[in-house]
Amino acid sequence: MPRTADHDQRRELMAQAFQRLLAAEGLAQVTFARVAAEAGISVGLIQHYFANKAALLRFSYEHCLRRIDARIAAHVDAGEAAHAPISTMLLSCLHELLPVDAERTVEFRVERSLWTSACHDPALAQIARHASLDTHRRVARAIDNGKRCGEVESGIDTDAAAALILATTRGLADTLALGIAAKPDDLLRPVLATVFTGRCRHHDA
Repeated sequence: MPRTADHDQRRELMAQAFQRLLAAEGLAQVTFARVAAEAGISVGLIQHYFANKAALLRFSYEHCLRRIDARIAAHVDAGEAAHAPISTMLLSCLHELLPVDAERTVEFRVERSLWTSACHDPALAQIARHASLDTHRRVARAIDNGKRCGEVESGIDTDAAAALILATTRGLADTLALGIAAKPDDLLRPVLATVFTGRCRHHDA
């Protein structure tokens, strides 16, 4: 077990160094030598784990997704423990997709780099499609749960509503990434309010 943990820690160390450099300077400027210097390890050690920069990019993106998933799960757990409305929990989760602090800005730039590279790399395109569909399913599940508890009207088109919420969130992320001032809740709350129009029946129980 310790040996496996060491391998995981090494991969994470490399991924985080790669992510920091990518976020600061762009994918074209990142080399194994620079990642090694940033991480305080040898180039040979990186090559032992990753055949090329594309492999490291794929792992780094998946590493970002795992971090985001963990934070979203924490929001859901906290919201359920507090008996918060689904719309409130969803708003908290959407914040994890926005570049509003140093960690999430790095993740945003890694994700955008993958999307750009995916136009010419089928393997990256598959990861990008899977991530996009998974995010859509998460939001759609929240909407369907809202229907069951009374927060969402039963006639709402779940997929269309999820697409609207995510399109707004993605556009807001782009705006924030360019340094244009915006208050996330001022934009996200009205969009959520068009979908989550009711009150959770559990609050009236």
